Amino acid sequence: MAITTVPETPRKPGRPPSPYSARPQRTSLGRKVRDNLTGHAFLIGAVLCFVVFSWYPMIRGIVMSFQRTRRGETTWVGWDNYSRIIADPSFWTAWQNTFYFTVLALALGYVVPFFVAILLNEFRHAKGYLRILVYLPVMLPPASALFLFKFYAYDPSEAGLFNAILKALHLPTSQWMQSPEMTMPAMVVASTWMNMGGAVLIYLASLQNIPGELYEAAELDGAGIWRRIVHVTIPQTRLILALLAMLQIVATMQLFIEPLILANGAGAEDSATSVAYLIYQHGFFQNDLNGAAALGVIMLVVLAGFSAVYVRLTAKQD
Repeated sequence: MAITTVPETPRKPGRPPSPYSARPQRTSLGRKVRDNLTGHAFLIGAVLCFVVFSWYPMIRGIVMSFQRTRRGETTWVGWDNYSRIIADPSFWTAWQNTFYFTVLALALGYVVPFFVAILLNEFRHAKGYLRILVYLPVMLPPASALFLFKFYAYDPSEAGLFNAILKALHLPTSQWMQSPEMTMPAMVVASTWMNMGGAVLIYLASLQNIPGELYEAAELDGAGIWRRIVHVTIPQTRLILALLAMLQIVATMQLFIEPLILANGAGAEDSATSVAYLIYQHGFFQNDLNGAAALGVIMLVVLAGFSAVYVRLTAKQD
């Protein structure tokens, strides 16, 4: 009986088998660790910076607020530092001035950048130059800008810039930083001029994402510029508006460098004393680091409350 042989099926041309094909497959855990190793390496640097420069000082400040240090000896005093700080009349004056500055800054420093951004968005030419012009004050060191206001713009004599303008308009001049009534509005104007550039650019980026069809439909319905702003621009940018409002509240409540430079600290009749400057006074002038820590914790709680309200409101809107 003849034996028939089956011809061998020819191997399809292709890549030769890898000599490593017999190696066991990597475990999923090891593969994930190796894939994320670079990301973890970058992340650990940021975490260490937060731990060393943010979280540790915060925890250390909370602990110090319940202690008292005298001649190198530290004792636990509980809530005594808080009671002593709250009983100080300057505590309430500082909070009153801080809230007053925050309200004025929201009325001027929050509204003006938004309308400046709307105005710049309407220009067809030289947008880049106008953006540079608006953002230029942000690039100046804050101390230099404030000294410019102090010795040039807010000079109480007739040689001062603002007094010269008022005199040219036949209006009464002002003592500016030497007047208790004008100290806070003058600081708000200087702060707005220094910091509005960043907000303007953020608003511009948000405005350019609004579809042009919405404005065209509003114009066909006969809406003027004010109605277009109210019914199109503001609703389309409400998330950015809410975010910047919260950021501005947090920033303005930490008012420090403006009274330090413009008003030499407390200002006329304590009209410029802020909570942050009061912390500076307790820590560096009165050598009361524990009282300064207690005041800092109170400010932390207040700002955390504002942040919690913001998160709750934005969560409901979403």
